[in-house]
Amino acid sequence: MARVKRGFKRRRRHNRLLKLASGFRERRRTAYRRAVEQVHRGLWFAYVHRRQKKRIFRRLWISRINAACRMNDTRYAEFIHALSLSGAAVDRKILADIAVHDPDGFARIVQTTLSES
Repeated sequence: MARVKRGFKRRRRHNRLLKLASGFRERRRTAYRRAVEQVHRGLWFAYVHRRQKKRIFRRLWISRINAACRMNDTRYAEFIHALSLSGAAVDRKILADIAVHDPDGFARIVQTTLSES
C-alpha cells in the first residue's frame, strides 16, 4: 500500500487549531498535541459557562429585586407571588433594571401589585 503524507490538508487542519490556541502560553500554543488538549478544554469551559452565566444573572436580578422590596417594606417572595396573581408580564430582568434605575417607579409597582392581591 502506498504511503500517504497528507500534504497541505494536515497543515491546514493544524494551523486552524493553532490559531484557536494563539492566546495560550508556552507549549500550549506552539505544540499541536498540547494545543488540541487546551483548545478542547477551553471550548468545553466556554460551553459550560454560557449556561452558568444565565444562572448567575438570575441570582443577581433576584438579589436586586429583594433589596428594593425590603426598602419598600415587603419581602421578595410576597412581591413575586402578588405579581404572578396580578398577571403582570414583567420578568425579573426588567424588574431588577427598574429597581436600580427608577426606585420610585419600582415603589409604585410594589404598591399597585400588593393592593391588587
